[in-house]
Amino acid sequence: MRVLFGTDGIRGEAGVPPLDAATVSKVGAALATSLSRPGVSIVVGCDTRISSEGIVAALSGGLVANGGLVRFAGVVPTPAVAWLTRTLHADAGVSISASHNPWKDNGIKIFSAEGRKLPDAVEAAIERRIGAASAAAPAGTVAEPALARDYVTHLAGSLPHRLDGVCVIVDAAHGAAFEVAPAAFRAAGAEVFARNVAPDGRNINESCGALHPEGMARAVVETGASLGIALDGDADRIIVADDTGTLLDGDDVLYLWTLELEREGRKPEAVVGTVMSNWGLERALRDRGIVLVRADVGDRYVVEEMEKTGALLGGEQSGHIIRADLTTTGDGTLTGLHLAALVAASGKPLSAQPRFVHTPQVLKNVRVREKVPFDTIPGFAALHRVAEQRLAGNGRLLLRYSGTEALARVMVEGMEAGLVEAVAADLAGALRESLGA
Repeated sequence: MRVLFGTDGIRGEAGVPPLDAATVSKVGAALATSLSRPGVSIVVGCDTRISSEGIVAALSGGLVANGGLVRFAGVVPTPAVAWLTRTLHADAGVSISASHNPWKDNGIKIFSAEGRKLPDAVEAAIERRIGAASAAAPAGTVAEPALARDYVTHLAGSLPHRLDGVCVIVDAAHGAAFEVAPAAFRAAGAEVFARNVAPDGRNINESCGALHPEGMARAVVETGASLGIALDGDADRIIVADDTGTLLDGDDVLYLWTLELEREGRKPEAVVGTVMSNWGLERALRDRGIVLVRADVGDRYVVEEMEKTGALLGGEQSGHIIRADLTTTGDGTLTGLHLAALVAASGKPLSAQPRFVHTPQVLKNVRVREKVPFDTIPGFAALHRVAEQRLAGNGRLLLRYSGTEALARVMVEGMEAGLVEAVAADLAGALRESLGA
């Protein structure tokens, strides 16, 4: 059973266990010893948080003290660490980032030699080693700027053609992609207006990026840009604005990329989404003879399902998008580049590309004092059955607990907005009454 590792690595407030220097050093030691041989090579990258430098030093201390060789890429996106790990034939990769969390938080995400997030069982095995590990002194690291440049070259080179004539707003959220994302678009020939590319260690994700894409969308309209992209703090996910400033989420991007594969003569039999993917996407894909396979929330679970089914494309509503032939994890910059390429190749603005109709979807979060099986809550099973009957086969509902917070999540969607809202409110109210913190 994992305690330190959550749904996306280890995450919490920087300086506080498990992200204090001693525990982070032990994580490095546990990772190095788990790789079972001396001289292992580990690629490390980080985001722009003020705490990242210290965490890198503590982690490197544990790695080096146990025979590891650290290749430090400096400030680079999480997907850059995954790509570099595989490209450099390293034994593992580690990204120091808390993604979309506030600046006071940070995290540790570990990748396998294949550039994939670790399965639960492997994380649990590393966690068992942490208790027996010894903390080491922090180790100094020197960034290798060439690694970030190689990643930029890889991104631009993944495109089928250049982006000359395309104008893009890039909102980097003062995060890990503040240099590489604008550089990649420029290398591909696009005109770039970069926003939120002045990190100070504390402004990551603050009123910008994928969490707050409205400013990016306004900038698209004001500048007459072809499209805009907003990244989160570690740039593994993306929110897009078309040329009219209309925001597109991960489901929209999945649909557009599916149609592009179909135009290329590579129509997929299945696309992998999650339990949160909009019902409208499922219906639209079904109308084209394509199955939407639903994985658990989390891009690593999407990747696992893609491997099982052989699907080329998968992603999350939140903006983690994976193309199996191009990346091993969500990569917001790469996804944005390929959307820009779609616009350039079609000769039509993004607003004129086909869309599916989103069905009304309501998500309610209830803060809970404990996480117990929903069917053990007195009277809740009956209320759940009534809710399903009210939807009458024209919608769906999902109940789950957050993997990182003390929250119960109630998601309801269907054809009628008023009914969806009412069903969600009733279920959330019952949970609040029974389990509310």
